[in-house]
Amino acid sequence: MNSKQKSTIQVLTGGKFRLYMLKNLPMGLLAGLKIENVTEKACTTSVPFKWLNKNPFKSMYFAVQSMAAELSTATTCLIATLGQKPSIAFIIVDCKAQFLKKATEKVYFTCPDADQAFEAVEICKNSDEAVTKTFRTTGKQKDGTVVAEFEFTWSFKRRSS
Repeated sequence: MNSKQKSTIQVLTGGKFRLYMLKNLPMGLLAGLKIENVTEKACTTSVPFKWLNKNPFKSMYFAVQSMAAELSTATTCLIATLGQKPSIAFIIVDCKAQFLKKATEKVYFTCPDADQAFEAVEICKNSDEAVTKTFRTTGKQKDGTVVAEFEFTWSFKRRSS
């Protein structure tokens, strides 16, 4: 990892993340999104079950879960693209979800596919073609109950000079 990637991880997992969200992701701040841990291999995010995040069925609203799930994959993409020469852009191009159980407490989403983002960036550095990668993330409650599974497909492309 380069120094920009390492310093960004410190910001995202530290106290400054709330300020980052206020500026860039205000709905995430309202929902209570948090990045629990991020490495070159995986990223874990969380979202609490609270009054603002619930639906009429006494569980967490699916869109709130989607935000936390997407954040667990987007964070790895962001980290992989930081400080790269040439610059690499990324954008989400597909999303699939399965909601398996009612989420009735804090949910943790873990994406174990971070290495794919670094791989895509390396390919893009030497090509004008876009590279797509699909990232899995699983949402679990504290007791290990799997409440949702997502797949997000991201497209990476070298920016023109």
